[in-house]
Amino acid sequence: MQGVLSGMAPVGIVGLGLLGSAVAVRLRAAGRDVVGHDVVAERQRALEAIGGRAAASAAEVAETADPICIVLPSLAAVEDVVLGARGLAAAARGRTIVQMSTISPALTERLARECAARGVGFLDCPISGTSAMVARGDGIIFVGGDHAVYERWRPMLETILPRAIHVGVAGQAMVLKLVANLLVAVHSAAAAEALSMVERAGLDVPQALELLGSSAATSRMLEVRGPLIAKRDFPAQMKLDLFMKDLHLIREAAATLGAPVPLTDVAERLYAAAQAAGHGSEDLAVVVTALARR
Repeated sequence: MQGVLSGMAPVGIVGLGLLGSAVAVRLRAAGRDVVGHDVVAERQRALEAIGGRAAASAAEVAETADPICIVLPSLAAVEDVVLGARGLAAAARGRTIVQMSTISPALTERLARECAARGVGFLDCPISGTSAMVARGDGIIFVGGDHAVYERWRPMLETILPRAIHVGVAGQAMVLKLVANLLVAVHSAAAAEALSMVERAGLDVPQALELLGSSAATSRMLEVRGPLIAKRDFPAQMKLDLFMKDLHLIREAAATLGAPVPLTDVAERLYAAAQAAGHGSEDLAVVVTALARR
């Protein structure tokens, strides 16, 4: 599908939270024009500070941008922005929506169908990587959707992250993202459990973390969240409140597929305990506090 503004339009972003702002930083660093919208005024000012342009609404983004990236925190927000009364499915005819939020595979498939019926291109493009990782170009974009649409927007996607890999139809990329987040959940909880044991043994935690990182036991989550756990300092790279939504989506998708997820079930209880203790705005590495209370 050829967009009406192909070749000269800015890239649009709807949702300028931690991940959306990291996407904007990557695009601006590559010299791409960016127009974005967020309901939080401070986030719009942050976009303007890096040379982007703030729009008053998602519909205004659609007036000038192609493609339009969606990076929102909830399924309801994504559905409303795309299919609502003033949604992008109506405003972006002839253009492409690049859906990067973590939502359900079922909603992803529905959005793809509804967009196709309205002459709007659609790519299922969840990002695997924390906002800090994405800001420095580390991570991967899983892509689902029509292969020709993927090839058309591949250079833009690879500007955000060098690896933007087509894995199948719309919905399948989202399943893979949920699988990735399943591993994030289990590995982060395992890192917290392991380092708690290191502490109780009276070992030097920074040294143990360095040695474990060079051993057969290393993992990306030990690398990313191990230092946070060791310092008991949890600035949000992925807010626990948002990740609880992802855990629900993982269990829902696993149930639909008939896939057993016993380790995820245990990890979810630990994360829920940390959230109930008031840590929802912190990074999910805060799960270590649930272990400490045990």
